[in-house]
Amino acid sequence: MSTSFNYKHLYYFWVVAKEGGISRAADKLDMAIQTVSAQVRELERSLGFALLKPAGRGLVLTEAGQAALQQADLIFQLGEDLPSKVRDAVSSPTVRLAVGVCDGLPKLVVHLLLQPVMAEANLRLLCQEGKLDDLLGDLALHRLDVVLSDRPAPNNPNIKLYSHSMGSSTIAWYGTSKWLEATHHNFPQSLADVPLLLPTTHTAVRDRLDLWFEQRAIRPRIVGEFADGALLKTFGASGMGVFPAAAWVHDDLLARYAVQRLGSCEGVTEHFFAIGTEKKVQHPLVQRLLQPVL
Repeated sequence: MSTSFNYKHLYYFWVVAKEGGISRAADKLDMAIQTVSAQVRELERSLGFALLKPAGRGLVLTEAGQAALQQADLIFQLGEDLPSKVRDAVSSPTVRLAVGVCDGLPKLVVHLLLQPVMAEANLRLLCQEGKLDDLLGDLALHRLDVVLSDRPAPNNPNIKLYSHSMGSSTIAWYGTSKWLEATHHNFPQSLADVPLLLPTTHTAVRDRLDLWFEQRAIRPRIVGEFADGALLKTFGASGMGVFPAAAWVHDDLLARYAVQRLGSCEGVTEHFFAIGTEKKVQHPLVQRLLQPVL
């Protein structure tokens, strides 16, 4: 980094990029347009690259500007978090763990995966559910300590992500007692004769289920598709149809939803991953989550 690099100049550039132009940035900063423009030019001079270029009547980011904006997002997000971090550090001895949970991950599985840290004294557990891409963005900005997912992290040229296996589970079919009677004979071909509830196609296990049906020449009668695993099980427990679930949580599933196991989904396995930004995990609670597989 150049010795003439100035974080104030970076901040002005960041506001310009966020606001979409120098004029709007000047209004937000309550500064003269010429002053903001000069600050951005000073940053460009210190870095040695143009960060903005004309486009029509406005300005757009150059490739160097896009790279600078990504780093500025990280820097100023950390700055925004600083007061709360300091306050939390001196106010109580809580141990904080911020976990991102992919929306397609079964909630009973999430509860099971987090069990190794639940006995931690003064634990402050923050869980955020969302789509994988959104959660990985928050992970990159250090808003999350770890992301739990049903698939490994995709390759990303802008940030190194590491996927740590947390285990896997076979899949079985579940339903209310009336579907047990309907599928008892000639299982699994009998699944073609009953209504099915399946996870949506954005989950990793759905592709495996579709292939499983195809290999057995079963034409499923799908009456419901759910992005949320808990919602799928709730409708399954109401008798709407037969549904797949991780056999790993068999006991909890039967206790909470009053359903029965109809048979195995042989050959289909659901995998679980903890995604982080470190190859060697530093957060002590994340280390504990991964202890069986580290």
